[in-house]
Amino acid sequence: MQRIDHVLPWSTPGTERRLTVLRYGSGERKAYIQASLHADELPGMRVAVELRRRLRELEEQGRLLGVIELVPVANPIGLEQMVQGQHQGRFELSSGKNFNRDFADLAELIGPALQGHVGSDEAANTALIRSSMRAVLDALEPAASALEGMQRLLLRHACDADVMLDLHCDFEAAVHLYGIPQQWPALRSLAARLEAGTVLLAEDSGGSSFDEACSAPWLRLAQRFPDAAIAPACLSTTVELGGMDNTDAHKAREYAEAILAFLAEQGLISGEWPQAPQACCDAVPFSGTELLFPPHCGVVSFFHKAGEYVEAGTPIFEVLDPLDDNGTIVCAGTSGVLFAIERMRFAQPGRWLAKVAGHQSIRQGRLLND
Repeated sequence: MQRIDHVLPWSTPGTERRLTVLRYGSGERKAYIQASLHADELPGMRVAVELRRRLRELEEQGRLLGVIELVPVANPIGLEQMVQGQHQGRFELSSGKNFNRDFADLAELIGPALQGHVGSDEAANTALIRSSMRAVLDALEPAASALEGMQRLLLRHACDADVMLDLHCDFEAAVHLYGIPQQWPALRSLAARLEAGTVLLAEDSGGSSFDEACSAPWLRLAQRFPDAAIAPACLSTTVELGGMDNTDAHKAREYAEAILAFLAEQGLISGEWPQAPQACCDAVPFSGTELLFPPHCGVVSFFHKAGEYVEAGTPIFEVLDPLDDNGTIVCAGTSGVLFAIERMRFAQPGRWLAKVAGHQSIRQGRLLND
């Protein structure tokens, strides 16, 4: 195992933040796994603890057939952001920016230089594109902030991976995945192994999140050079490992083994591994997700748990004003899996309280919420 420590730029005098990458194995193929880019989403970090142990064992046994890079703490900036005893790991406090938005558009950065250099050889194109991605990130002007520097480092390690897994969680939630439609057949095994409740698919969900910063450039380059053989060479997904309290040791070990079995399936680990279950959730368009909002302030009571299937018209939650008789029941407008609910139980204006993954597209434009 090789440990790589990157010093983040723009630390205040007397302080220093480091981004640590653990590299296991060797070979041409590569997997990249990072945890807790939203730093208060800790199930992924707990799974990374198990992955560290298991990857060390597999490396010692000579069973790694490629490189596996693991970033157990993908956001050291957000990890230390405590405000009056509450962890604030989703947004950088100094700028207000979401840590998982606005990653560099690699297709735009390298597209002009590829003109006339990509052709009918898919493997050669893949190698050229990956080397171009690494080179263009290395050549960028110095980062203007610690956040920008951290985002560049994460993308620099992930951009040339065959498989990229970004481990997150939601507030109270079923396990669910995000990905691009072209890669759903390959991701189905991972969804089945993790017993996901739903998988949300979109080519561009808006916001340039990390998973799409890794997968979408290949689609955009294929569109830019339609006569060239350019495959979607980075199998990339955001894995939401249930709710924020899902740090149970037993579940963490189960998730780690599921991830390792999936990587073995992708040709990165040797040996005998369990077959993926036949049963699997449906993949649905991300544009089919309904966000349910409260009609007024008040105490919230939910009628269903995350992971349950609900029909359109099903009551999902009730909002009650504690000072008068004003109470409202909010119902689902679409049928699907209730895959995430808000952990706070007092309704705030403009803040979603529940998400239902439906099969029919009902939204356009930016699909990600901040």
